[in-house]
Amino acid sequence: MRLPCPLCGSRDIREFGYTGAALARPGGGDWSAAWDDYLHNRDNPAGETEELWYHGQGCGAWLVVRRDTVSHAVIAARLARREAGA
Repeated sequence: MRLPCPLCGSRDIREFGYTGAALARPGGGDWSAAWDDYLHNRDNPAGETEELWYHGQGCGAWLVVRRDTVSHAVIAARLARREAGA
């Protein structure tokens, strides 16, 4: 499988490290049910999902990769960035 790095182009998956689902962090710094869910619960979707990947053996960029978990087709990739206010 190949991943499209926005900085390096199409690269072999062995250059990347998978780090999990790309989820929005809950707001606020105090412990809440939203934080508990964010840290401990994960869906296992069949179909399109967004995942966080690290290009550790390349440019060092963090990527959000959208792919289909059924066919393993990569749909898109973009640079991950911290949202304003996060």
